[in-house]
Amino acid sequence: MSAVDLVGFGHTRFGKFPDRDVESLMREVAQQALDDAGLEASEIDAVFVGHFNHGLSRQGFTAGLAGGLLLGLRFKPATRVENACATGTAAVHQGAQAIRAGDARRVLAIGVESMSRLPTREVGQALLAAGYVAEEADTPAGFAGAFARIAEAYAARFGAPEAAMAKIAAKNHANGADNPFAQLRQALDESFCATESPGNPRVAGRLLRTDCSPISDGAAAVVLAAAEARPAGKPAVRLRATAQVTDLMPMSARDMSELAGCREAWRLALERAGLSLADLDCVETHDCFTIAELMQYEAMGLAAPGQGASVLEEGVVHPGGRLPVNLSGGLKAKGHPIGATGVSMHVLASWLLLGRFGADKLPPAGLAGVFNMGGAGVSNCVSILERVE
Repeated sequence: MSAVDLVGFGHTRFGKFPDRDVESLMREVAQQALDDAGLEASEIDAVFVGHFNHGLSRQGFTAGLAGGLLLGLRFKPATRVENACATGTAAVHQGAQAIRAGDARRVLAIGVESMSRLPTREVGQALLAAGYVAEEADTPAGFAGAFARIAEAYAARFGAPEAAMAKIAAKNHANGADNPFAQLRQALDESFCATESPGNPRVAGRLLRTDCSPISDGAAAVVLAAAEARPAGKPAVRLRATAQVTDLMPMSARDMSELAGCREAWRLALERAGLSLADLDCVETHDCFTIAELMQYEAMGLAAPGQGASVLEEGVVHPGGRLPVNLSGGLKAKGHPIGATGVSMHVLASWLLLGRFGADKLPPAGLAGVFNMGGAGVSNCVSILERVE
């Protein structure tokens, strides 16, 4: 079974671009990724497109756009994948599986979403399709309401998490301010993030606006290649291990004070990589809401249950800490165009390892982890990335 390397990368800035459609976003990053890899479109064997959609865009069947993106992609097999907010990583993992199976030598994985054309309420309704509709379709405040329930469950078991959530928001905004691809490039202090105000209103339950990732448009792309088929002469990033775990979908069926699926996905990925969490140099994790990042510290084993706040207080997850988390700014500041997010996380983590981004925040590094989550802890995807020469 061939090793799989990430050899070319593309990324738009994330933000609100109502004049851009999914096709133009896909074309931009596809060309960037191929140019970065030093490949022609004709050298790609298959395309995987991650696009959540569910009414966010009138254009469905986005895999059908692939053949017309660039000269040379016509007649290549193209498949759209969807896995809620883990859609982007699903595209990357499916591309890797095609290479491991021997069906392709080089694959283009694209993640894309256009969200800002719809009113906020309609976006919220579309995202609720990523929950268990039979019980959760009428959740007030959309997915923010779902994670407000999670924050309440955590608070009932471990105590109020708001102080830690504010620290996460401030950390990620500070990191995002240095990311040229981020949607929110403004540092916010911890006091502002902790305080309800006209500039930081309450969204749902314990969640203020600074606890919530924004509505975003954008795209990202990765060229994956079998190790023997990657362009010679420059370092690449190897997909050392992957894992995907699907938990029970109804929130009512689980203990929502913990992310059990996240814990299991990290366990499997590290076991398959032959590593421990202590071996990693950085992590990009799925902070759709700040409570999610707090609970992911505990699920990945960085802190004991209920003790996630300690790694913030001790500086562990900050730049220069033992395991910096979300040096990109995370979904909180970088933005969260649903289908693009997982691909973006792989791009930014790879650039961190290659020294193409964040060199002032991270010493030369060899190993990174990516955690991308779909729904309220339902689809849990981990990638372990390793720099190779």
